[in-house]
Amino acid sequence: MKRGISEIVKIAREAGSVVPGFNIPYLPMMAPVVQALRDARTCGLIMVARLEWTKFAAKSLLAIRDEYERTKDERFTRLHLDHVPAIDEDGLVVDYMDILDQAVRAGYDSVMFDGSRLPLEGNIAGTRRVVDMAHAAGVPVEGELGAVFGHEAVSMPPYEELFANGKGFTDPLDARRFVEETRVDWLSVAVGSVHGAISAARSKKKLAARINIEHLEKLRQAAGVPLVLHGGTGIPRHYVLDAIRHGIAKINVATAIRQPYEAQRGSSTEKAEIAVYETVRRIVREEFAIENSADLLNPCGGAA
Repeated sequence: MKRGISEIVKIAREAGSVVPGFNIPYLPMMAPVVQALRDARTCGLIMVARLEWTKFAAKSLLAIRDEYERTKDERFTRLHLDHVPAIDEDGLVVDYMDILDQAVRAGYDSVMFDGSRLPLEGNIAGTRRVVDMAHAAGVPVEGELGAVFGHEAVSMPPYEELFANGKGFTDPLDARRFVEETRVDWLSVAVGSVHGAISAARSKKKLAARINIEHLEKLRQAAGVPLVLHGGTGIPRHYVLDAIRHGIAKINVATAIRQPYEAQRGSSTEKAEIAVYETVRRIVREEFAIENSADLLNPCGGAA
């Protein structure tokens, strides 16, 4: 029987494992990601963010849905709508309810509303509105609290300064209130990671971000729901494994698979797809240490 993604993420957290989510900015990337998860016997999410159809070539949430229906393997995959912001990276107001409602009606297994650029009260109100709509259809919701830098159109402040000052880090007391008042299923938190799709550096090697594990543990205790780490590319392995032990149950990966695809697509789509496949296999096996997790946890609810 097919398990819901909310249960899958909870099982992963309880087992000390993690569910990886792979962003698809170009439609041909999806098939090799699905194949890699199948061959690695790992349960993961196929994801698209609004930014990936406005700034890249994912086309639309419906185009991603259609490609997913063509390639999916529900023994190992689910479909997630990533970052739909209230205010986007260019400072423009987004009609997020319309986009999220479309995704729910289109059959996405889970959705994310990003109200992190709003004041706390506005983020809570917007997230609660999304939760009410999505939960009525049985769809879980991810919210975000704090500032995970890297999606802004302007340059990011120096990383060491951000990390040392904890600028933008999610506040534990705010996290407790946010979860209680929104009833959100998962919470994306800011603990040191950064996104890699910033316009000025999207083709460059991503900086090696760190995670403040002590701060993450405070958030784990305060929030009481599975936590999500955005910007999962480039973080040293020991930080990732430590983060999983301290409440991270979902990790988003985008830059690590996008850049190999972009580097090879000028040569051939086949070579680009192979690069994506090999990268996903390496991440699952070496960086996250979750190869064969579907056998151990059977989280996706289907025998292979």
